[in-house]
Amino acid sequence: MTRFFYLVLFVLILSACSPNLTPFTKELYDRTNLTETELKRTQFWLSSDIVLQRVISGSATQIEEGEIKVVDGQKIDEVILPKGTPGVFVHSPDNKRFAIAFEGGADDRFLMFGPSPKARNNYVLLAKKWNRNYGEVSYDGKLYRVNASSAYAALMVDLKKVDRTIRDSRVASGIKVSN
Repeated sequence: MTRFFYLVLFVLILSACSPNLTPFTKELYDRTNLTETELKRTQFWLSSDIVLQRVISGSATQIEEGEIKVVDGQKIDEVILPKGTPGVFVHSPDNKRFAIAFEGGADDRFLMFGPSPKARNNYVLLAKKWNRNYGEVSYDGKLYRVNASSAYAALMVDLKKVDRTIRDSRVASGIKVSN
C-alpha cells in the first residue's frame, strides 16, 4: 500500500510540472493581445506529426541534413517534425499568420500557421495550396509536400505561461501645473 501511495504521489508531482498544452486559437491571441516581442518569448509545440517530402532530381542528391529515402525508384528528401516538437515564433507577415521555426540552421526553416474556421480557429499549418491528398509548403527555400492530414496540425501553448503575459495597461492623462 505504501508503494502505491508513493507511485500516485510521484505521478501527481510529474503532472504538476508538465506544461498544460492547449491549442493556440484566434480567440486566445485576441484575448492576450501578445506583441511580437512576447510571441518570441512564447514556446509553441506541434499537436501532431508533420512530414515534409520532396522528390530530388538526379543532379541534386547531396543532402546536408534530413533523410534521403528511395521510394519507387525516386530519391525523397524528408523532414520529420514529430508531435510535441517545440518551436519558436520567427515573424508575422500580417496580423493573422505566424512563421514558426522547429529547427535552427537557416533563416528560412519555418512553417506558416494561421487560424482556420474549419479547425475551431486553431492556428494550423498553412500551405500554398491544398488538394485531397497533399499540400505544398515552402520550407528551407524549397517546395515540399505534406500529407493532407497535416492540414490540422496545430500550434499548442502552455496556457499557464501565456496567461501570465496578459498585462493590465492604461494611458496616463498627465498633470498640469496649477497657478
